[in-house]
Amino acid sequence: MSPAPRITAPRQSPHVRQRASPPSAAPVTVAHKAALLRRLELDVTRRLDGMVSGDHLAFVAGPGSEPAVARPYGPGDDARHIDWSLTARALTPQVRTTDADRELETWVVADRSASLDFGTAEREKREVALAAVAAFGFLTVRTGDRVGVLIAGGDQLTTFPARAGRVGILAALAALYDTPRRQSGPPIEAALTAALARLERTQLRRGQVVVVSDFLDPPDWMTPMRRLAMRHQVIAVQVTDPRELELPAVGMLSVVDAETGQRLHVQTSSAALRTRYMAAAAERQERIRLSIADAGADHLRLSTDRDWLLDVVRFIGRRRRHRADRRSAGRAAMTAGLPARLPGGRSVEWGSS
Repeated sequence: MSPAPRITAPRQSPHVRQRASPPSAAPVTVAHKAALLRRLELDVTRRLDGMVSGDHLAFVAGPGSEPAVARPYGPGDDARHIDWSLTARALTPQVRTTDADRELETWVVADRSASLDFGTAEREKREVALAAVAAFGFLTVRTGDRVGVLIAGGDQLTTFPARAGRVGILAALAALYDTPRRQSGPPIEAALTAALARLERTQLRRGQVVVVSDFLDPPDWMTPMRRLAMRHQVIAVQVTDPRELELPAVGMLSVVDAETGQRLHVQTSSAALRTRYMAAAAERQERIRLSIADAGADHLRLSTDRDWLLDVVRFIGRRRRHRADRRSAGRAAMTAGLPARLPGGRSVEWGSS
């Protein structure tokens, strides 16, 4: 009887590198992450559902049902769009334009630098940042719009393309949840400024941009944010912690800069030191507020010691009331036969923030 053939595995070239499989997470870790993301989705949809339905209109004029500004009739205008009531009051032909409801694309820029791995109240700043991304993400996809996420602050920028539906935002939230803690600041090409600059170059279609950060980086992020605000609606979500604004009297305290690793020992029992710290923190906060306002963005502050969802509810309510006031002013101006203008000579733009 002849011996059985011997089967050997094919030899691989030593130059071919084996692809290592990523290590699997523990079941407890996966279950905890899934439960947290599900809880975030339920909180957002239960407490905020319906508050932003129809909350945006197009940046471009077009056929629609929402009245916009009125202007004198000119060559090329359709005579069917003449507002005869307004024409009778103004004694010259007037055309009333409308805004069309379009799909809005929202991009969320999430900062995950080392300064957000800090918290002395009910939660850390990174948890509040995750909640803010979840709030704006789930609210966007529930209205049928698309949302994309750009994560900054790591070794490189991580992009999740804009998609409709909850699957895309859940994938981005899972990646944001898994970002490791850092012991140093991000490289220049992965910082918040680089993320805003990339979004400015790649997103030419008008839409909405939500920037979630503590904005403790150097203020060079203001320039790309200002350029983004020229084309998009920009919301700056600032995450803070109470200890960043004032120091408690707890004796000798050792503090570490998460971005640089610099360690400093301070005597918090000194009232003069606590006063100087509070003054410097207030000055820095005012500088951030002015930078966001100068960039033309809306400012939402979230803190680790407050209910972040309640703050988001109040912010959306203020935006809706502001928009309603502007529309009422425009309608009143058109009813009186006057050009729809806001104080300061600014034209009323229906549907803009």
